[in-house]
Order: sequence, then structure tokens, then C-alpha cells
Amino acid sequence: MPTPDPTRRFSERADAYAKHRPGYPPRAFDELLAELGDASRLVAADIGAGTGISTRLLAERIARVIAVEPDPQMRARALPEENVVWVEGTAEATGLPDCSVDVAAAFQAFHWFDAAVAFAEFERIARRRIALVQYERDETQAFPAAYARLIHPYLLNDTESRRMAALEYFSKLAGSRLRRSVVAWSQRLTLDGLLGRVDSTSYLPREGTAGEALRSGVRQLFAEFEGNGSVEMAMSVFVLTSDVA
Repeated sequence: MPTPDPTRRFSERADAYAKHRPGYPPRAFDELLAELGDASRLVAADIGAGTGISTRLLAERIARVIAVEPDPQMRARALPEENVVWVEGTAEATGLPDCSVDVAAAFQAFHWFDAAVAFAEFERIARRRIALVQYERDETQAFPAAYARLIHPYLLNDTESRRMAALEYFSKLAGSRLRRSVVAWSQRLTLDGLLGRVDSTSYLPREGTAGEALRSGVRQLFAEFEGNGSVEMAMSVFVLTSDVA
């Protein structure tokens, strides 16, 4: 199945992405920044920053964030933050100077990169640590498992397998320096929120017969699992770090 250009694949979904994608739990940032000292003095690069979901949360913790994002449509949805600078660049060519940040991290984006080239670029610009942070559905729970069964026939490409492969690639490249944590997390979704999360997903159809059938299935799934006006998408957040040698 073809995979669209990763630097532009979310251009038409940027609004849905900004509104309906989940954030990240505080403990994920605790793990990301562990043993680096006073977080208020740290500078980090958020690479493949998208619409700034992770950028904002990271900026609450540290002195300065450089958000690197190639897609102007995604950058345009980012809210301004005093300690955030946005730059156009890719994971393989950030344009940042050598050893210019304490931490170089990718949130829910490493699977779109050329893993080996990006890993080397992260090591070039980072003084202390590089990281991958990625959430996955916890399909041991009933609703995420049912959601996975629903969307599987509609997958447009191999993005889900690419995400799992990204965890393996990063781990292999880090070798003995790898530190790995898994944090439980969840997102409460109304029907509009669940439909919006589907719309933000680049490997699911939005239009035509398939798009209509998928949205109908989502409505039925929501009705089956809804409680107090929402459903819970349980997730596992993987935090993989490697300190720079």
C-alpha cells in the first residue's frame, strides 16, 4: 500500500489533529527528563512537532523548546508560546547547530523518519539525550480492542506496523544506552471527539463510500461503549531515551 509524503500527509487533517489528538501524561515527561537536573534550565528540540501538542506540554517544564516541523499547515495551528521557537526542518535535516539542545525528542513522529539518519541527526544536535515518545492503544481493554477491529478493514497503508517498527529501530540504534518506560494513559472522547480522532488519522479514509461506512461504524461503536456521554481510549505511552555518549 502506498505511503504519502510524510512531510505533508497531515496538511488536510491539521485542524482535526490539533483539536482531537491526545496529549501526554506528566509521568512521560518525568521519564523523558529524569536525571538531567534542573528542568527549568533545559533546552529541547521537539522534532516533527506537528501542531504543538507535545511542544506546549514540554514548554511548561523547561526553559526553551525549538519546535521543528516541515509542514506549514501543521505549524500554522500551533498556539504561540513565549519560550517556543518554531523552525521549518525535518528529522533528517533539522538545520540546528551541533550540540545546540540538551534533549532532542520526537513525539508520535519517529515512524515517519529515516530511522538511522534521524537518530544520527538527533545525536548531532543533542548535548545530553535523545528520545522517542509514542502512544499506542491498549488493546487489552475492551473499547480500544473493539476500535482496532473496526478500523482494520479500512487501513489505507502500513502506518500502524511502521509505528511498532519505529520502537524496535530506536531500541536497536540506542543499544546498551537505551532506557525504556511505559506509562498508562487514556483519552476520554465524546462522539464528536472520537469522529475527530478518526478524521485526524492519516491512514483512514475521510471521504467516499469507505469514509461514510467507517464513520457509521464509529457511531455504532460509540453507542455500544458510551457511558456518561463519552468513551475511554486506553493507551500505553512508550518513552525511549538514549543518553548521548
